[in-house]
Amino acid sequence: MILILLGPPGAGKGTQAQRLQDKHGLIQLSTGDMLRAAVAAGTEIGLEAKKVMDRGELVSDEIMTGIISDRLDQPDCKNGVILDGFPRTEAQAAALDEMLAAKGLVLDAVIEMKTDDDILVERITGRYTCATCGTGYHDIFLKPAVEGVCDKCGGTEFKRRSDDNADTVVSRLKAYHDQTAPLLPYYQGKGVLKQVDGMADIDVVTQEMEAALQSI
Repeated sequence: MILILLGPPGAGKGTQAQRLQDKHGLIQLSTGDMLRAAVAAGTEIGLEAKKVMDRGELVSDEIMTGIISDRLDQPDCKNGVILDGFPRTEAQAAALDEMLAAKGLVLDAVIEMKTDDDILVERITGRYTCATCGTGYHDIFLKPAVEGVCDKCGGTEFKRRSDDNADTVVSRLKAYHDQTAPLLPYYQGKGVLKQVDGMADIDVVTQEMEAALQSI
């Protein structure tokens, strides 16, 4: 099974991807992680990517597709994968389709997590984590049982991501919508686009995800 999850920052893609991994044995493939791994491993295409990055240039769609292709050939991907961060453009989507076809594979579904931007801004800007164990909290939705004390480890120091501020979040959301807009009609036309309510309760979203997969 090959899936793509689409959703803006804070939509909960990471949580749902982890649940899909746990239930179906899928592997979540992050383009950033794959790129770093290929460079570190010194693979042929990894070395090619390193040359481009060392020049301060963006890695081409061809190189990125090649890295994904190499990763798909590894044994742990035999049950299927969830692509994270690729494709971002229609050209990348077409390149992915071509690469999969060459391997005799198909893209089973693209699941869009539909969200409300205003609520997402509130959701993201309120996030913070325990500095000791990394347990996540929220100013409104998920406070520690005892204020200032981590439920899991008892730590009393917390931190926030520097980019979890309103201006940055709004900018990230705009970039997501600008990049993703062309992908929706592309995949709609191929009959693989599914949609779930990303603003629903986490368990409800998971149920909608499973229903979408069962309809394939």
